Amino acid sequence: MALSFEQSVEILESITVGTLSLLECIRFLDREIRFYDANSSERIGETGELAADESTPFRPRSPYAVAKSAAFWEVANYREAYGLHACSGILFNHESPLRPERLVTQKIVRAACRIAAHKQEKLKLGNLTVQRDWGWAPEYVDAMWRMLQQDRPDDYVIATGETSRQEDFVAEAFHQVGLDWRDHVESDPTLLRPTDLKIGRANPEKAREQLGWVADSKMSDVVRQMVEVAQDEINIHG
Repeated sequence: MALSFEQSVEILESITVGTLSLLECIRFLDREIRFYDANSSERIGETGELAADESTPFRPRSPYAVAKSAAFWEVANYREAYGLHACSGILFNHESPLRPERLVTQKIVRAACRIAAHKQEKLKLGNLTVQRDWGWAPEYVDAMWRMLQQDRPDDYVIATGETSRQEDFVAEAFHQVGLDWRDHVESDPTLLRPTDLKIGRANPEKAREQLGWVADSKMSDVVRQMVEVAQDEINIHG
């Protein structure tokens, strides 16, 4: 997350200390509580063309990813040391209309809709060559629920298994509103991160086998649903 480079201390403290505090509360309460850690694929880092699974080593490339790495091990330690029913969902990118516009996917979608409605002229973006596995957030919540229904707590990679370039995400958003993205998007070097994950590639096989979970919505489906909501809101509120 780009914001974590600007607010490193806040990000690290809120994620690591926040997770640890919740685990400690559960330990001292000594009750049958099931804990889900909203972890992130960002902690995995670069794997090249290899699809990451639950055993892939960590190579975090942002303060946010470093914090998520620490939280993952906190959960694993409390599960093993104290017998807590605690699990981590290693979620790859999951989107919905609830995303704030400071995040790039919502920024892209809303800009495309505003440009189509003649309420914005250009969209400025950083690195379009990065690749991500984009899924639909409501489906990922179902995966979270399934994790907590297991008799034995464990960690799971949750993803679609399909990776796309950010350029493809942009192209799909503009296609949904009848435009060619190349006529409306400009590159802005100031939006580049100090370090960035080039490729996010996932292997969600364990979730399929043990949770019976498979992503139905892929990148184009995600963009279409986000555009539909954004168009309605822009038409109503401007």
